[in-house]
Amino acid sequence: MPLHRLTLTVALLASAFVNAFADEAITPAAKTELFNGKDTLGWVVYPAETSKDTWSIKDGILACVGKPSGFLRTEKSYKQYRFTVEWRFTKTGNTGVVVHMTPPDAVWPKSIECQGMHKNQGDFYFWNGATLTGGTELKSKAGKIRGYRLGKQSDAEKPAGEWNTFTTICDGNTVTILVNGKEVNKATGTNLTEGFIGLQVEGGAFEVKRCTLEPL
Repeated sequence: MPLHRLTLTVALLASAFVNAFADEAITPAAKTELFNGKDTLGWVVYPAETSKDTWSIKDGILACVGKPSGFLRTEKSYKQYRFTVEWRFTKTGNTGVVVHMTPPDAVWPKSIECQGMHKNQGDFYFWNGATLTGGTELKSKAGKIRGYRLGKQSDAEKPAGEWNTFTTICDGNTVTILVNGKEVNKATGTNLTEGFIGLQVEGGAFEVKRCTLEPL
């Protein structure tokens, strides 16, 4: 097959995959626990080859060692929801809840990162084509815009080692972050409104009790 035809075929297949992904976004109708306490059924590990070294489950607790960089994301795409993760650091560092994740998987995909870094929970990062109204541009060394940042408004995180609840409310083009029940940040005018939900691996070691999905 000529190169130009192969390139066109690949582009069409990629476009069809993204369109199917968008069409399949689920609006939750009832409260659902996405982590069953036994395994990672319903989730995808990226990078896949790191799954056994990065993630483990014992006594109903999901543990992450914090490396290599990547994520655990839902197999299904969602929109119009409230997502709460109950977690704690076992070694302080960086993590986050990533919403509206868009194929293909990468570090980092087009998505909205709800920052979970110790002492910075509640910041936003908008990656690789994700945008919002306002925010500070994040540029690469070459000067290319790779994302946007919206700084947090307040701090509600408990000390390391204690359990925290971290909630993201995704309502149309608005994403709101609550830490331990307190609203700490809100982004409006986002260009993403649906996608996978992910737990970010970026240095911090942490444990997870629950990942709860609820309708608005």
